[in-house]
Amino acid sequence: MSVQAPLRSVRRYDACRWLLRGAVGLYVRVRVEGRANLPSGPFVLCFSHQNWTDPLFVLGWLPGRPQTFFFGPEQEEMRRGARNRLMRWVGIAVPYKPGRRGLVSATARARAILAAGRTIAIAGEGRIHAGERVVLPILPGAAYLALRADVPIVPLAINGTGWLGFRAAVRLRIGEPIHRNSMVRFHPTADEMDGLATATTHALRALVADHADKPRPGPVASRLTELFNDWPEGSRPEAPPAEPRREPRASSGG
Repeated sequence: MSVQAPLRSVRRYDACRWLLRGAVGLYVRVRVEGRANLPSGPFVLCFSHQNWTDPLFVLGWLPGRPQTFFFGPEQEEMRRGARNRLMRWVGIAVPYKPGRRGLVSATARARAILAAGRTIAIAGEGRIHAGERVVLPILPGAAYLALRADVPIVPLAINGTGWLGFRAAVRLRIGEPIHRNSMVRFHPTADEMDGLATATTHALRALVADHADKPRPGPVASRLTELFNDWPEGSRPEAPPAEPRREPRASSGG
């Protein structure tokens, strides 16, 4: 861990935040909703994930204090690849290797970060997806970290990154913290983790439910959108149709 993700100075972290915010802000318009939902202490930030740029918005537009670190990426070597080298240079990654190798040391680093009063951000779906109103089931990893550290999960819905057209609108919508104490703090049960992961899935789906899908932009913006996307299917899948919104039934008078 000391080689793959060495600790860096806070000045380097702040410089990267403001450079990213300035550069990305020239290309898209960013709006943040629900800042008041952010706890004053440490928490696990679970964000929806459509695009390789999502962590840039988390880093650039969430408050700089407490510092935010990212659980992942799953990479064999953090000294290879532009994105990996940048995350390593800034010191914000908590990486582990493919096949879940190094996951124990990564989890220990994440717990130490939370214990120091900082934030751990995680793309809880475990992969990118297509569709602005889609959220895949959240995996139990985020719940495990939150239960072990006895901190809340804060759901963050990122919309507008499905296709990144020039001056397109990107919305970061922060939900209310979800806090469930584990009965056995150091060894949360599978039911506890599944329950917290399911609650986070429902919260994220509610946060994205009102956002329409964007049309595909021109070739340059399309190429930028897909530049570093790693689709498990090999290429971008078709976005599933949105479920129809159900209006509440009017109660009949007696």
